Amino acid sequence: MPTIDATPLPGAAPLAAASLAGLPPHGSSVNHPLIRPVSPVWLGSTARRALLIALFALLILFLALPMLFILLRAIQNSDGQLVGLGQFWSIISAPGFMSMVGRSVLVGVSTLIIVIPTAYAFAFALQRCCVRGAGMFRALGLLPLLAPSLMPGLSLIYLFGNQGVLRSWLGGETIYGFWGIVLGEAFYTFPHALMILSTGLALADARLYDAARAMGANSWRRFLTVTLPASRYAVFSAACLVFTLTVTDFGVPKVVGGSYNVLAMEAYKAVVGQLQFSKGAAIGVLLLVPAVLTFFLDRHLRARASGQAQGSLSAYSPLPHRHRDRYFTVVLILVSLAILTIVGMAVWASLIKFWPYNLSLSLKSYDFNNMDGGGWLAWRNSLTLALFTALLGSALIFLGAWVLEKLPARGQAEKGLYGLLQMLALAPMAIPGLVLGLGYIFFFNHPSNPLSGLYGSMSLLVLCTVIHLYTSAHLNFVTALKAIPAELEAAAASLKAPRLSTLMGVTVPLCLPALLSVSRYLFVSAMTTVSAVVFLYSPQTVLASVAVMNMDDAGFIGPAAAMCTVIMLSSGSVCLLVHVLSRAALRRSQAWRSPSSLSPTR
Repeated sequence: MPTIDATPLPGAAPLAAASLAGLPPHGSSVNHPLIRPVSPVWLGSTARRALLIALFALLILFLALPMLFILLRAIQNSDGQLVGLGQFWSIISAPGFMSMVGRSVLVGVSTLIIVIPTAYAFAFALQRCCVRGAGMFRALGLLPLLAPSLMPGLSLIYLFGNQGVLRSWLGGETIYGFWGIVLGEAFYTFPHALMILSTGLALADARLYDAARAMGANSWRRFLTVTLPASRYAVFSAACLVFTLTVTDFGVPKVVGGSYNVLAMEAYKAVVGQLQFSKGAAIGVLLLVPAVLTFFLDRHLRARASGQAQGSLSAYSPLPHRHRDRYFTVVLILVSLAILTIVGMAVWASLIKFWPYNLSLSLKSYDFNNMDGGGWLAWRNSLTLALFTALLGSALIFLGAWVLEKLPARGQAEKGLYGLLQMLALAPMAIPGLVLGLGYIFFFNHPSNPLSGLYGSMSLLVLCTVIHLYTSAHLNFVTALKAIPAELEAAAASLKAPRLSTLMGVTVPLCLPALLSVSRYLFVSAMTTVSAVVFLYSPQTVLASVAVMNMDDAGFIGPAAAMCTVIMLSSGSVCLLVHVLSRAALRRSQAWRSPSSLSPTR
């Protein structure tokens, strides 16, 4: 079973572990009476300014300007003339538009109602119960992260479609429509909610539970008065994330939506099918509304959680409870079986010779070079994209977080620049991938843009993916940087060590777990992403996740399932390989965290 990192880093996940819990940043100041704070040894002025300019240029060129262009295109008609808000009004007042918005909201709320209680029970079983095989169940719960969002739709067709193996279970109903979208989105968003809820439930204060037991509270009473209030911000954040991912995703609706049209699918069809770029831009701006609202709601909840956080926590270890542990073991088994059914159906379908008439096993569906979609070139391109996104993205985002956290601003002008950079670093969290991809079309495909040569290239695909995933990785690095004991940096500064030497010799080794976690996250996300890159590829840079969509359009459902299987195997293999190769490095770089390393030598 591939090892999947459980750090809360979903493509649009709104929280890093420390910020979710509201923990104070460790090592933010030096309070030891024998250690006097020493001014840091600054980088050379030229190098320092170059780092700031490079970070500013990256975020302006590949984030701010594309979003500005989509806003401008949204108030233009098809001829490029400014029409103001009339474009929005013509879309909103069109027959059936408001009902389509209502359908999107209904799908988002229904998915939320299914996913949040299920993910909460799953996370509770992992964090607050004594169950056997918790690591295996955690890996199974995160398994959907390895698959593109179109895969659950394909599996649902084989399970409940017109010729599905479980077609009779639906009676006279069809999987194409509302329930198909909801079930597919539930599979797609479940691991993202699980990561946030697991983090929230893992951070508990044992003293509260001891006090509740001393007052005679039973298990149910302790859950209602201690566990649920302590994790409510994680629940709200997970709910915001699930709703946003569902409303802005078009992968599942494209496969099993049928005639049940939703807002994200309408934006995709407006650009790809109808070539109405102004309409697509206007719908893209409308898709920003739920994402931005949930972003600010999440920030408000995190601020409240931080304000109510205690200075220290007493670690909580669950005690065995026979009936509770058996019940939640059943929950883990049922949810894991549901996930394995979806994944296993796609794998089995990819090996079927001719569904449903010849169920003998064959590798015919893996002959991608004879199928529409891009062939094995698409898989190689995805590996290239994922590799460069993981390596380049980890380096760029870590360096940007280090500049903002470890190089204090000098003067009012730099303070203003730092504030702008921090705002830009958090902005991708509130921008759906579909909207970002549309912005790249309008900006990088503009004839007067000197960077228009990047359009369709692998370089632009890498940069778009890095920007799309920027915020989650940035928050993870900020948390890791704040957790570094300030005494180490104070000692380096007192020895007149150059900043770059401290970075490479102290900061990077201490942040190695976060670097590995982010690199795995970036690799897997780049292998499975569809929405941000669906408008940006060329015939030479077609990607595996896009090939799945193209093969499904051409009617090659078996090969589409086969490509999903290849994506999952590739992502899982890389995660397992990184985990195995990094164990020795982590053992060396993180030895100082072990209590035995702090004991005096005899």
